[in-house]
Amino acid sequence: MTTTISLRHARVRYGPLEALHGVTIAAHGPGLTVLLGRNGSGRTTALRALAGTVRLSGGAVVWDGVDVTRVPAYERARRGLCLVPERQAVFGSLSVRENLELAGAPYDIALDAYPRLRTLLARRAGTLSGGEQRMLALSRALLARARVVLVDEPAQGMSPTVAAHTYELLSGLDACVVVAEQRLPPALRARAAVVHELRRGAVVFSGEACEFAGRAGRRPTGSSPSA
Repeated sequence: MTTTISLRHARVRYGPLEALHGVTIAAHGPGLTVLLGRNGSGRTTALRALAGTVRLSGGAVVWDGVDVTRVPAYERARRGLCLVPERQAVFGSLSVRENLELAGAPYDIALDAYPRLRTLLARRAGTLSGGEQRMLALSRALLARARVVLVDEPAQGMSPTVAAHTYELLSGLDACVVVAEQRLPPALRARAAVVHELRRGAVVFSGEACEFAGRAGRRPTGSSPSA
């Protein structure tokens, strides 16, 4: 089943500051879309706007042709949207097993995806390393069987090998997957994915990952991306 979620001329304000300046982007699934940008670029805000955890001051969020701008985050979750934030993505006071059980499904799939978690089932999630917590958070997303999966920096704290495996898992989901990253992960440079690069709250590039990688490789050393 295909699905599309998009921001249309989206604006988000934090007090007097506008974080998104009329951003229009679309993500299609099954498939992987990457929101790229440095800190302060608006990539995380765009992800949260899709999830409904920040309110638009202008524009719209459209999901499969339906305007869901005024639909609260919890209702979007009920309709099949899963958000994995960069921070506080697991319940630190609960064990790894309890975190997985909250997904409400047998969690063998998660343990097969990340075998390291098998040895950590009795540990409190808050005592895990950063990379282990990301594995646990992403495992819960795998178990959710969501139609739309939004992940902020999925491979943070992971080794290059585990990071590549993580992107293989995300690319294989039967869902519309949107991730936010500071840089294009090496694992995606030759993989089918759509990239939207943001800078200062505006989109400066939209295209295929291979096209973006080639464009980045042609920049002179020390130069900044051009709009």
